Amino acid sequence: MSFFKVLVELLEASGFAALTWQNIAMILVSFVLLYLAIVKKFEPLLLLPISFGMFLVNLPLTGLMEESGVINIMSYGVKSNLFPCLVFMGVGAMTDFSPLIANPISLILGAAAQLGIYVAFIFATQIGFTPAEAAAIGIIGGADGPTSIYIANNLAPHLLAPIAVAAYSYMALIPLIQPPIMKALTTQKERAVKMGQLRKVSKAEKIVFPIAVVLFTSLLLPSVAPLLGLLMLGNLFRESGVVQRLSDTAQNAMINIITIMLGLSVGAKAEGATFLDVSTLKIIAMGLAAFCFSTAGGVLLGKVLYYVTGGKINPLIGSAGVSAVPMAARVSQTVGAKENPTNFLLMHAMGPNVAGVIGSAVAAGFFMMVFKGTM
Repeated sequence: MSFFKVLVELLEASGFAALTWQNIAMILVSFVLLYLAIVKKFEPLLLLPISFGMFLVNLPLTGLMEESGVINIMSYGVKSNLFPCLVFMGVGAMTDFSPLIANPISLILGAAAQLGIYVAFIFATQIGFTPAEAAAIGIIGGADGPTSIYIANNLAPHLLAPIAVAAYSYMALIPLIQPPIMKALTTQKERAVKMGQLRKVSKAEKIVFPIAVVLFTSLLLPSVAPLLGLLMLGNLFRESGVVQRLSDTAQNAMINIITIMLGLSVGAKAEGATFLDVSTLKIIAMGLAAFCFSTAGGVLLGKVLYYVTGGKINPLIGSAGVSAVPMAARVSQTVGAKENPTNFLLMHAMGPNVAGVIGSAVAAGFFMMVFKGTM
């Protein structure tokens, strides 16, 4: 057998011969996302594992997503809703609800920033998606990856891949997407508003709050208990002060491990042959629109409160009402500081930000209650 023939046979059996244009397209997309994560530092903890998972799954013949494939085994944590719920526990352990407790008006801003969920739901039903599918797509507007996965698994499991990829990608791209909308809807004077210091919240309030939230929301919408229950359990670890080891594990080791596996699993859903179709492009487009409407909804209500309170509320904190904690709050701080370097909006923005986590989960619970039987 000649060397040339051996070389030809080797190439024919290699991944090069099996590459399709869909694989190549998705690999190029993954390179763009890797660039944004590494060079631009757009939420690299999320974007880097997602983009690398997208890269790996589009390399042919690797077997990563076969029945015994490593990433396929990881992805059971996504399909079973285990990873989203554990992420919520970690987020709860890292979250201080004091800004929300100290300023309950944050709940209204968090609710307003869910506008995109309902706008996307209406749009999706008008272009051919079923109500259950439209509900799952709409949750992307809440900028909450775990909740998006949770509702997709329950209402539209066949759309899990594009919904998960869109939700997490837009969460990571918050620093790129939100500022132009925030600036377009506010004046320089409004963006420069300095807000007063929040009142001190007692330990008793911090302990009662997570218990009360779970009690009320779970009785009202039982399907939301897995998400909000573990979110508030993590927060109770933090605020009780008696389980420091559990709180530390939830905040660090556990959520870091889950983030790696969740990111790889979500990215691996973007396999070119199944991902690149018209429905996926529609979902990605509606997800972006939903995210923009949610940002606008929070900012516009912030403007209303600015006028109602005589200029005491900076409208920029309304954009933080989307659920991406603490990314959206940091964007509010960054945009506000550019107009007034002495401005410190972060703690004020954290109120709507954590309210948005609760709001998107409640929206998901409502959709599941209404549409679960229509699948």
